[in-house]
Amino acid sequence: MNDHAPAGPTGRIVLLTTSHRVAPGVLSWPAWQTLHAADRVLCADPGHPQLPYLREAGIEVVQESPDAHALVDACAGGRTVVVLPGGEGDQRLTDGLARLAGSGRVAMPDLELLPGSYDLPGARMLDLVQVMDRVRRECPWTSQQTHRGLAKYAIEEAYELVEAIEDGNREELREELGDVLLQVVFHARIAQEGAGDGEDEAEAFSLDDVAGALVEKLIHRHPHVFGDAQADTPEDVHAHWQRTKAVEKQRESLTDGIPLGQPGLALAAKLAGRVRAGGVAVELPRGEGIGYELLALAARAEAEGTDPETALRAAARAYRDAIRAAEGVAPRS
Repeated sequence: MNDHAPAGPTGRIVLLTTSHRVAPGVLSWPAWQTLHAADRVLCADPGHPQLPYLREAGIEVVQESPDAHALVDACAGGRTVVVLPGGEGDQRLTDGLARLAGSGRVAMPDLELLPGSYDLPGARMLDLVQVMDRVRRECPWTSQQTHRGLAKYAIEEAYELVEAIEDGNREELREELGDVLLQVVFHARIAQEGAGDGEDEAEAFSLDDVAGALVEKLIHRHPHVFGDAQADTPEDVHAHWQRTKAVEKQRESLTDGIPLGQPGLALAAKLAGRVRAGGVAVELPRGEGIGYELLALAARAEAEGTDPETALRAAARAYRDAIRAAEGVAPRS
């Protein structure tokens, strides 16, 4: 490039970025306006997902990968050149433009970074699904896992999440939420295959099916948000939720749907809560031994609005700290 060329309109370079998490062809209005008004549109990647849609819109795209000098020259006379970088961007081009601008010897065009599409909330879930799919196909360990084999990890991760919540550590909380989410995505990916754990291919479902069912459930159980129902207090919401669940589940007993494998105090409190909410006249069973005493304590705690499992865990943590203090060991942060 001739650094001593006569001065004139320097033009404009537009780097048009797009998100791979948004469907190709869905671009912002400023992006479409810029593309239609541009003197040249360049793209080095012949497989860029936006190309078919740009051509359909009558925009001529030239397959070209200019260096910084050539791109500045292309803007001479006040021309606008739009560049569509690949998914990883074009570090070579942007570094070259930065060097030219910093040299002070070149009349630089206006340089604009124009986002053509933005990530929506939850967009990284698409990345998670893609990564999980590849890991499932290519990892020797992951590819062999089943629902039953992974069940223990779901329990472990749930307990680690509870511990992060109790510790109040936000960084750990974020990490443990991710680990719990991994279990959901992992199981959904296995279920997508249909066969396995004695399942039939007709029983296959995907993460989209899981999310779709959850969306329907949330909408159906929140008519005060998505419909015309009235709920002024948390108690109103809870009462409606329970009524809706009763209609949906068509349970024969208040005890239906309570997992017996959960910790004993939580199980006792859940049973007591169902009895209290359902208005069933049944007394606590009487018997000898600590089990019946714990059952009575759990029922009393539930009636008073206290989660006995959480309360016992808090007391146990205090006990742990006392043990460490007696040993002369610093308390855990």
